[in-house]
Amino acid sequence: MRGAPSAVLARRPADAADTEHRGDAAVPATPWRFLLRGVTRNKARMAGFLLLLTLWQLCETLVPVMIGLIIDRAVATSDWRELALGGGGLVLLFGVLSYAYRFGARLGFGVIQRERHRIRAEIARRALDARGVRTDALTGETLSLATSDTDSVVFALRSLGYSLAAAGSLALSAWVLLDLHTGLGLVVLIGVPVVMAAVQALGPLVSRRARDQQAGTAHATGIAVDLVRGLRVLQGIGAEDRAAARYREVSRRARIAGIRGAQTHGAMLGLTSLLSGAFLALVAFLAGDLALSGEITVGGLVTVVGLSQYLAEPIETVGGIGAQAAQAHASAGRILTHLTGPPLVAAGTRTPPPDGAELRLDGLNGRHLAGLSALSRPGEMLGLAFEDPACAGELLDALAVGSASITLGGVPLDELSTEARRARLVVAPHHVDLFEGTLRDNIDPAGALDDDALDAVLAASASADVADPDSGGTDRPVSSGGASYSGGQRQRVALARALASRAPVLVLHDPTTAVDAVTEHRIAAGVRDLRHRTGSALTTWLVTCSPALLARCDRVLLVRGGAVADEGAHRDLVAKPEYRELVLR
Repeated sequence: MRGAPSAVLARRPADAADTEHRGDAAVPATPWRFLLRGVTRNKARMAGFLLLLTLWQLCETLVPVMIGLIIDRAVATSDWRELALGGGGLVLLFGVLSYAYRFGARLGFGVIQRERHRIRAEIARRALDARGVRTDALTGETLSLATSDTDSVVFALRSLGYSLAAAGSLALSAWVLLDLHTGLGLVVLIGVPVVMAAVQALGPLVSRRARDQQAGTAHATGIAVDLVRGLRVLQGIGAEDRAAARYREVSRRARIAGIRGAQTHGAMLGLTSLLSGAFLALVAFLAGDLALSGEITVGGLVTVVGLSQYLAEPIETVGGIGAQAAQAHASAGRILTHLTGPPLVAAGTRTPPPDGAELRLDGLNGRHLAGLSALSRPGEMLGLAFEDPACAGELLDALAVGSASITLGGVPLDELSTEARRARLVVAPHHVDLFEGTLRDNIDPAGALDDDALDAVLAASASADVADPDSGGTDRPVSSGGASYSGGQRQRVALARALASRAPVLVLHDPTTAVDAVTEHRIAAGVRDLRHRTGSALTTWLVTCSPALLARCDRVLLVRGGAVADEGAHRDLVAKPEYRELVLR
């Protein structure tokens, strides 16, 4: 299960999670609506963008028309007054088209940047939602959504603006040609839609291959991210060659999908160029024949030839919108799958009583658990020794995700609000996640501890040496994933972060597997002293088979076959063969 929320991240205000939940209703239902939303929520800027770009394209269309008029009215008649007026008009026309494009493109660029930021914020907000996202996507695939897929969606808005402006240019060109000669105008009015229809026949294939390409690229990115993050582990077990071979295979498939997508897209553009070029050559040929027969003037011929050369670009622009839309539709679908994915964590609206630190399992079932029941009271340090590690993992998942069979302060976990659960229950999994920043940022991300409290946490987790002043103390930098730290150091920093949360109920899963025996005993004593001083109401569950930790617990449950098989103090249970074999092996 990917996307599980980290239990020890800084807590957010209660209304932050609620806002995110309300925001889910605003997510469009289909990829086409998702694309349309980019237009509707940027209405003013898109209107200015379209208006100015259309003005630019219309002025571009009028340039050969103006040149034709100057030839007929000034050059052919040797009229200097008409030449001056025509030249002035041409200068004005170039000035308008230049500034219309400049400011129109600026508005369009602003729309792209704003919409890109909004979509990326949505993707990040969904990924960081306290409820998590139930998805099989790798970390790198989510990154791909926020980069290449988002770019594909926002560039479709840009293409829409240029395509609509190009369509306006084609309409004006048809009107000019109709006015010049009815036959030529009809050829353009009929021929352009025919060319566009022929080109769009490749649209479904382009869409399908674009979808395959994006999915392949995203999967390869995800595999690469996982490979880099786990490189040290892979090297430790000698599996880096196998992992690299797996990545090469995934990358090869992504490369093939990319080549196929590029081939189809190139074929679509090539077909557009071929058909539009042949069509415009026909228009120029017809115009030349009409000029020879005297049906149009020399200036008219220049106008038609100029339009024929110019119109190749608008036709290609309008023809390419199909490929752009196909790619954007595929990307929008992938983003929507992420945004509308079901939450990983069940959440309600209830809040446990202020002193609700009683954690109860009432017949918890699963693939490996068979009616596991347990109860801990406020202030108790409870050990759970699982004979089957899969049972321990299933319990941790149920605590993190929420289950009706688990109650906190008498309220089922799946009925608690996310904020209430995070404020009262912290589940620290065995897997260690450190993020880039400083040591203090990783241990106390909310900045809630003063120096004395932080020192106490460091001492309890045996992490004081990690924060050695000679190494930078708590300002010591931490690279992404804690790659510069040893496995034991990373585990102790993660334990310090869990202890720093000061949660009423803290569940620790094998927090000392990467440390030596002496350090393990120091940690066992430190956790006990920090959380269970006289009169403390804090509750701690230790899911472990470590005798050093279990010896510090008030009570230990032996779990066999997915249910509690025995319970008692560690010193009493260790006399029993099945328990002794489990914890002393």
